[in-house]
Amino acid sequence: MLFARLVLLVQAMVWAGLGLLYWVRPYEMANLNGMLLMEPASVSEAQVFYGGHQFALALFLLFALRRRELLRPGLILVVLVQLTLTLSRLLIGWSEGDLGSDAALWGLLYRGAISLLAIVALYWLARRSQAPVDVAPEPPGVAAEQLRQADFDGL
Repeated sequence: MLFARLVLLVQAMVWAGLGLLYWVRPYEMANLNGMLLMEPASVSEAQVFYGGHQFALALFLLFALRRRELLRPGLILVVLVQLTLTLSRLLIGWSEGDLGSDAALWGLLYRGAISLLAIVALYWLARRSQAPVDVAPEPPGVAAEQLRQADFDGL
């Protein structure tokens, strides 16, 4: 479970960092991707979509870190988003014959790596949840229904 939490933490930090950078430095961040923000509306769009969207994803992953039942959904989110972006970049690179800038290549490598790590973490969590659990035997002479009812007697 620690491995899954580490994967989520790394991705949350990346998304939070990128989101904050898009909020405070939208021109510079857009220029890294070859985009030119020429109107105030395009600046706010970059801040809201690239900054706010990534920051919101980071917040969800931070919530998922704290709640055991959100670990799997958090990892699935990472796999779906990052693997889709990776495959999209590869498809565009293949169809256009160029992957683009060095920043795009490093982003591609990171997204592919974090996708694989999240898949491994999901696989590990699935195997761990299928492991047999030692259950204490029922006390002799007490029916299972009586045990279940005893749980509610104090309420």
